[in-house]
Amino acid sequence: MSNPVVTHQPGAGGYGTNVQTGDWSTGLCSCCSDCLVCAVGFCCPIALSCYAANKYGENCCLGCLPGGMTAMRTHMRLTYGIQGTICNDALMTFFCGPCEMCRMAREIRIRNGDISL
Repeated sequence: MSNPVVTHQPGAGGYGTNVQTGDWSTGLCSCCSDCLVCAVGFCCPIALSCYAANKYGENCCLGCLPGGMTAMRTHMRLTYGIQGTICNDALMTFFCGPCEMCRMAREIRIRNGDISL
């Protein structure tokens, strides 16, 4: 009885092993590229965070939890292969929260094909 030959290692190239070389599709202050997201983000940022979390496939309450936006931003970066660090994620969501939430919502809409650049 012979042993099968392993030609692919399990999990090779999967989550956590990708190299982040990409950038966000839009800049932090590119609000005019999606006026709807901009308007909702600055009038009611909690509604936008719930919308973005839901569109991203997470529970809509994630954006309302302490650290929820940071966790979602980190996961988005890893999923989409965007450069950055967890420290950068925390600083961006803390100091630039509404603008960063708008950028995250725009990124989700662009990646889902809801809008184009």
